[in-house]
Amino acid sequence: MESIKEIFKIGYGPSSSHTMGPALASQIFLTKNPNASSYKCILYGSLALTGKGHLTDYIIKKTFQERPIEIVFDYDKVYKYHPNALKFFAYDQKKNLLDEWLVFSVGGGSLKELNEDRKTFDKSIYPHYKMNEILAYTASNKLNLAEYVLKYEKEDLLTYLKDILQQMQKTINQGLIAEGILPGGLNVKRKAHILYQEYLKNPLIENQIYAYALATSEENASGNLVVTAPTCGSCGVLPAVLFALKKQNQISDERLLEALMIAGLIGNLAKTNASISGAEVGCQGEVGVACSMAAAAVCYLNGGSNEEIEYAAEIALEHHLGMTCDPVDGLVQIPCIERNAIAAIEAYNVAHYAKLAGSLHNITLDSVLEVMKETGKDLHTKYRETSTGGLALHKRT
Repeated sequence: MESIKEIFKIGYGPSSSHTMGPALASQIFLTKNPNASSYKCILYGSLALTGKGHLTDYIIKKTFQERPIEIVFDYDKVYKYHPNALKFFAYDQKKNLLDEWLVFSVGGGSLKELNEDRKTFDKSIYPHYKMNEILAYTASNKLNLAEYVLKYEKEDLLTYLKDILQQMQKTINQGLIAEGILPGGLNVKRKAHILYQEYLKNPLIENQIYAYALATSEENASGNLVVTAPTCGSCGVLPAVLFALKKQNQISDERLLEALMIAGLIGNLAKTNASISGAEVGCQGEVGVACSMAAAAVCYLNGGSNEEIEYAAEIALEHHLGMTCDPVDGLVQIPCIERNAIAAIEAYNVAHYAKLAGSLHNITLDSVLEVMKETGKDLHTKYRETSTGGLALHKRT
């Protein structure tokens, strides 16, 4: 597996696969072809169907700046490798083709080329690919999961994660004070500020988690700076529980960093063995995985063993299996924002349940990840971030 830095990336919302990934791809192609006279980019599958709502065409044009680029939406062609495909073309002054590149935005801002192995990455550093392998290794070497991460990551990981936590906190703070209507035309009102006022009146941790999750998700929906965890669409879950617990239980930054490592490890396993792309497996791969990551982090902060942490992660993901991705108007707002808040509370509760129930259980996280992958493939395409079915067709008029 690759570094958990690839799970936590700072970037602009509203979508890691639809904005961050295409922006990176645009930069790469532009760097390779700086002297072309004109360019074209064809968006396929989910990138075409929800590209307008996710600002895909906007971010590509912004990346190419003043250079002429034509954006084409191909709603019909879908690649089996991954539904988030885009193809770039570079031309000279006589419209002769200089270069072309087919690339896939596979979730979390990561890119892959056609038929590239999804389990291997250019910067793989972990020797294990399954949670059961990690549990066996940590047991024989007497390591907790945070120590396991530090054993294989580079020395600068802690510095990197400190920046991640700082941005998570900054995003929450900005979201809590912001008011008004979210952009996009659905007239969705920001609620984080309202819920935070309720928390100040009645300081229950549940109220705090709701407010924090909404704050981050609303910032994402506004196209502001967030941290993928593991995606932009699910970015509100993990920060909400981490910073609520920090305030409620006076948790040190050192412990918070360790919890973040464990959350990243769970996200890494999901990305490697299944998917964190709503266009590929539905929202179970985004909010479901985010809930799993958060539950594991909370369980660790509650003193959970490696086995109890695995159990918490398994429960959280198991009960998101089959969750569709059907955003109204292709915007990362309905039902995405509320899903982050509900999943954050579920992660908090699941972690407590795992500790109470103990680590003995029949279904493993590895098994649930495999089922999530299978379920995602079986989901009809209208329920996989295409906005052609489900809730996307039932908005109030």
